[in-house]
Amino acid sequence: MARHIGLMIETFKALADPNRFQIVELLLQGPRPVGEMVDRLHLQQPQVSKHLRVLNAAGLVAVRVDAQRRIYALRPEPLKALESWVERYRRVWEQNFQRLDGLLEEIKSKEKKRGRKNRKSLTE
Repeated sequence: MARHIGLMIETFKALADPNRFQIVELLLQGPRPVGEMVDRLHLQQPQVSKHLRVLNAAGLVAVRVDAQRRIYALRPEPLKALESWVERYRRVWEQNFQRLDGLLEEIKSKEKKRGRKNRKSLTE
């Protein structure tokens, strides 16, 4: 469990940087060479390489060598782990919203009853 939490923390740290987040967004569309990411992100090659090293260390990207180019691809496993973690909290929020819906329905029902009583007293 501690290892799992440690991996999620590393994923969050890696994604916290806006440039790395943009790289992940680019890779979501498919594998890309470093040069293309440099062009699209308007960053210098050393900056992109540095960010890719961090993403690789966090397990978010995989790299393959194609002649003189390095092609990076998104690895979905760390993101799936985050999704599972967030899903637990989504269920908590849904339960809270269901309770709130019930409370609002109860209030509406009481207001309707009061409205009927007030109309009766006005007509009498």
